[in-house]
Amino acid sequence: MSDLDRNYTSPFGRAAGRADAATVDAGLRSYMLKVYNYMAIGLAITGLAALGVYMGAVTPDSAAAAGRIGKQYLTSFGVAMFVSPLKWVFILAPLVMVFAISFGINRLKPATAQLLFWVFAALMGVSLSSIFLVYTHTSIVRVFFITAASFGALSLYGYTTKRDLTGMGSFLMMGLFGIILASLVNLFLASSMLQFVVSVIGVLVFAGLTAWDTQRLKNDYIYGYAAQGGDVAEKAAITGALSLYLNFINLFTLLLQLLGQRD
Repeated sequence: MSDLDRNYTSPFGRAAGRADAATVDAGLRSYMLKVYNYMAIGLAITGLAALGVYMGAVTPDSAAAAGRIGKQYLTSFGVAMFVSPLKWVFILAPLVMVFAISFGINRLKPATAQLLFWVFAALMGVSLSSIFLVYTHTSIVRVFFITAASFGALSLYGYTTKRDLTGMGSFLMMGLFGIILASLVNLFLASSMLQFVVSVIGVLVFAGLTAWDTQRLKNDYIYGYAAQGGDVAEKAAITGALSLYLNFINLFTLLLQLLGQRD
């Protein structure tokens, strides 16, 4: 940790002086464990919400079905969630929640921020539930474990590397905006080749962001939250979990587009 920038400034306040090394190490492990625990719980909520919506949306009884997508017969609930204009509410709701948490974190109490994160994770699950209509369940599970293994390795690299990854941030953010722009353009072009290119570049960008965010979170703690502690560190753990959660979800969906087997 001695290689890190001693002038690093915490986004929650002024840069703090370096605390005792042993205390920082113990606190850092506890802090990062909390970040990963929040993230893991968020992913579990997302998975359960997605599966719950899917199970309530489909029916094997064609006579009782209110609609159909591909080979899947939909209940009236399924039609509302996947066919009616209501689907756009759940597609856009997670984006609204991200902005609410990110820009309002300094005004929120830790308990409120945590609750909003759980709500966001549930809404993301509702938004992602349509993948069960598109891809085989086996390929979804396979890609999830591929994503988990890749994410774990990348995050471990970001945590342990002595290389300063700060310079990657601007480059990766430009790549992220490029992906968003290309995806919006492809909504009109519907080009399978462009979608493939976006997916490949997207995997690389979010792989880099996973390592970069992990090192950033480590730096944040050492040069800010270790001395500040309390509610500041708790809210930072929630926003840190949100960052890593979003990297995981984007890696998963992009890898699913590349490796998933369509139903």
